[in-house]
Amino acid sequence: MSDLIFEIRVCEACGLRYPLQQGHAFGIRCPHCLGETKIALEKTIHEEQKVREKPEKSDYLRAVLLDNVRSAWNVGSVLRSADGFGFSHVYLCGITPTPENESVTKTSLGAEEYLTWSQHKDAVKLVKGLKKEGWKIFALEEDKRAVHVNALPASDKKMCLILGSEVTGVDPSLLDLCDGIFFIPMFGQKRSLNVAIAFSVAAYAACAAE
Repeated sequence: MSDLIFEIRVCEACGLRYPLQQGHAFGIRCPHCLGETKIALEKTIHEEQKVREKPEKSDYLRAVLLDNVRSAWNVGSVLRSADGFGFSHVYLCGITPTPENESVTKTSLGAEEYLTWSQHKDAVKLVKGLKKEGWKIFALEEDKRAVHVNALPASDKKMCLILGSEVTGVDPSLLDLCDGIFFIPMFGQKRSLNVAIAFSVAAYAACAAE
């Protein structure tokens, strides 16, 4: 891969400040008003600057189960975050779209190449099988049994985290099978997060608990 060469340009007419990467469709004309621009900064990012030492691979097996998550964009975003946080498998259940859907891969940015995934019609049946194999099952959901997401345990070698429908939440029958239910505290007027963002918060909590 080549070095990334870019400029930061500022429009002399409307004041828009934007990056212009070498070879990008944007030109030196302001993409907002087509005014004249000037260079505010020039920079080259060398490939060796972008590569960081990867942490040692965890001995923990982590999977995420998406049950009836409708949005392909959310699924793709979860795939990307799952790979970033070291999850190894994604269970796609019910009507949840798979990476065979182009909208999923647009937001996953190739993460499906580093994760395994499988499609299942019945999440309840799947989870019962996982429990027999020794997996601990957790869910992210508003529920009277739920505890703070920071309490996600560090000791479980095989853990599967469930997220449910953007509208109806996690299937109550799945919640009854869980070894733990967790919530993310909210302090504003909105009482829930986008499912992909919520997964990232919980995935970080799970990794930080190691």
